Amino acid sequence: MTELDMQETDSEYNSEDDSETELQEAFARGELKPGLNIEYEKPKEKVNNIPRLLARTDEIKTDLPWVERLDMVNDLAPLAPEMAVALEKHEQKRANLFKGNAKIPYVRPEEDPVLNDFKREMLFHRQAQAAVIEGIRRLHELGVKTKRPDDYFAEMAKSDEHMQKIRANLMAKQEGQAKSERIKQIREQRKMGKILAKQTKVQREMEKKEMLDKLKKFRKGKLKNLDFLEDAKALESKTKKSAEKRKQRDKKFGFGGKKKGAKRNTKSSAAGLENTKQPRRRVGSKAAPGNKRVGKARRLKNKSRK
Repeated sequence: MTELDMQETDSEYNSEDDSETELQEAFARGELKPGLNIEYEKPKEKVNNIPRLLARTDEIKTDLPWVERLDMVNDLAPLAPEMAVALEKHEQKRANLFKGNAKIPYVRPEEDPVLNDFKREMLFHRQAQAAVIEGIRRLHELGVKTKRPDDYFAEMAKSDEHMQKIRANLMAKQEGQAKSERIKQIREQRKMGKILAKQTKVQREMEKKEMLDKLKKFRKGKLKNLDFLEDAKALESKTKKSAEKRKQRDKKFGFGGKKKGAKRNTKSSAAGLENTKQPRRRVGSKAAPGNKRVGKARRLKNKSRK
């Protein structure tokens, strides 16, 4: 702190001490009484310099044509018949609501916020509608077109190269999603296949165990027939038929094994010996088999008759 600053600070302290001393002396003499000191605010001076305001307005004013401004002052457009009917129905519904229910306090139409909001929105709509109608008319008078021609093509904001990159990116995302969906489906199918195979294995083990239990009971004399074996044979024949069908399909369409060199010629196929048919035996020839021999019980029965 400089010497000058110290002198100013000391002078401020001395002036404050002097003012306090003077107030104390005046209070001791009885010169200070309630109501003598009233806070007074200086009224704010209002400035209305019209010439300066007009000059500033002329400085910032721009004389643009109406096509650039599109400012309008117009009345409301006529109310559409369907909107008038809707408004009337709403007012009638409101009147019936207050008329039939005494519990709801009555609200006058001009104080109803719902009805007033609807009317206010209708005023905005009609004001905008009138502005559009008048504005289009004035634009046509000035020769300004308000509709695009049929062969108009707007310039794209992005270049064709940029749009091709975006398209390629989107296609890559779609392909990735489709691939992930296929992988998910394959995993689900494998999971279901494992579950079905496990269930089939468990079922076969249970059937085998059940058949062995029935065989034990039959040996012990608890069961008198072997009907369960017929069911097992039918199941076995059904399995054999399905296996035969599977074999024929594999022979016709392939079974996913090695296919390389499957159509190459071999020594026998080149000589034409694979597809040769064996000659049929004639009926009654020496090579033809004779009648089948009858059973032993029948032979003994025939011998006893003799």
